[in-house]
Amino acid sequence: MSDHPRSPVIEQASPLASYRAHQPGIQAAITRVLEGGGYVLGEEVRHFERELAAFLGARRAVGVASGTDAIELALRGCGVGPGDVVFTVAHTAVATVAAIERAGAGAVLVDVDPAWHTLDPAALDLAARAAGGRAARRAVLAVHLYGCPADMNAILEVARRHELIVIEDCAQAAGACIAGRRVGTFGRAAAFSFYPTKNLGALGDGGAVVSSDDTVADRVGLLREYGWRERQVSEIVGMNSRLDEVQAAVLRVKLQTLDADNESRSERARAYGAALDGAGLSVPAVRPGTTHVFHQYVVRTPARDGLRAYLQAHRIITNVHYPQPVHCQPAYRGRVRVCGDLAASERAAAEVLSLPMYAELPMADVRATAAAIRAWARGAGSTAT
Repeated sequence: MSDHPRSPVIEQASPLASYRAHQPGIQAAITRVLEGGGYVLGEEVRHFERELAAFLGARRAVGVASGTDAIELALRGCGVGPGDVVFTVAHTAVATVAAIERAGAGAVLVDVDPAWHTLDPAALDLAARAAGGRAARRAVLAVHLYGCPADMNAILEVARRHELIVIEDCAQAAGACIAGRRVGTFGRAAAFSFYPTKNLGALGDGGAVVSSDDTVADRVGLLREYGWRERQVSEIVGMNSRLDEVQAAVLRVKLQTLDADNESRSERARAYGAALDGAGLSVPAVRPGTTHVFHQYVVRTPARDGLRAYLQAHRIITNVHYPQPVHCQPAYRGRVRVCGDLAASERAAAEVLSLPMYAELPMADVRATAAAIRAWARGAGSTAT
């Protein structure tokens, strides 16, 4: 990716920049769909499903309407439903837990590894032991957070011991790898989101369920459209979660450059890391043996709110992913099951800050953001906390 002039306001994310980078291909793809006259579950979706599966190294991909739907349908496709338990993390987008409950299952929240913000396999093992065998079926939903792959080898080993179905939440990690193998291919099924800010982002909402288990993929294919195999005849109770043809066409264009776009994010992450050395922040590292795709570049400091306000005053936009663990949010407090005190999740929520990060982010903006953080660290922050 080439550098760009510095923007007057440094945005935290920019779907517009992604559109402009792919504009000729996107315009041609949209025109092709509009002139083709088929707008729902047509050739573009079928082509995209095949291309996404091939990119990931999976047998099947099934396009759906959103990442949240993808998690729900991945669970239901694996037979998880009412009376079942799904272990997952508290430090995640609330969509993870909302989708578990929409599938009819009960979420049990466990802690994250503080170094990586992903599911702690030891905490999962303790939670599975504590839960015993009360549920008819048990699963683990491993979230690859911020673009960092979870420790899937350790998670798979815990799952084997406790007979857990493994499902991956890949919403923030499209293209990430563990020992050269793409995330989304380790569990029985995986869920992807194509929300516009994602590494592989549409121009609206969209998602996909990926599986190398034909039984799971076939069931998801039925569930996403009313349980129809034959049109207007429901074999099972399904829902309406169809990926639009326009979005599939756009995603086909952007999939072609996903690896390059992820490398561009990594270049910016390396630049941040070098420029922030000695600034008193905890900066993200790459888990050994993995490819981190930096959906977010997340630093940590106990003075997070002061730093964020300082950057805002200097026209640098940041975000917090996520300000409250799921079990602390009003809708879930005292209702969702937890295992342990979730201290690492609560501490992370108080300290994390997502700096500007997207594939087209001008390097000048990376340098300006880092310079502002260093200025804050030299003393400006003492009046902004």
